[in-house]
Amino acid sequence: MVAEPSKDEKPSSDEPSEPTPSKATGTTTPAPKPTTSEPPGRSRRSTTQVVKAGTNRLRSRLASLVWLVAVVCALFLAVGALLVALDANTQNAVVRFVLDTADLLDLDVFGRNTGIFTFDGKDAATKGALVNWGIAAVAYLVVGKILDRIIRP
Repeated sequence: MVAEPSKDEKPSSDEPSEPTPSKATGTTTPAPKPTTSEPPGRSRRSTTQVVKAGTNRLRSRLASLVWLVAVVCALFLAVGALLVALDANTQNAVVRFVLDTADLLDLDVFGRNTGIFTFDGKDAATKGALVNWGIAAVAYLVVGKILDRIIRP
């Protein structure tokens, strides 16, 4: 013998709805069908919400890209300063590439020889590279993080 559900119990949404018998006429009527094709528990998002979510996703990715570029620039400057300090072989293609890239990124404000700080005497080039490119690397990181915070939703 099968137990019938009481009047208070509702069929679960996982089971297909069965026709319900009508007590007044003795006939069966089909159960009402859901009006939306979405799964239960999920509401339909408006176009504005979808656009806002897409815009936030785009802004987040753009902010991440800006931060990544700032970190890469700071890395080139820091490695360039290290190569100058270690007196690396400037005839090597990789060393030359890093030093040339660091020279471009210093924007002539933080140059090795003409930067914010200039040094004379022994190891002036090394001191200039470490101090000026170090400041430039920190400046790239600070500006990159500020832009990241402005762009990110």
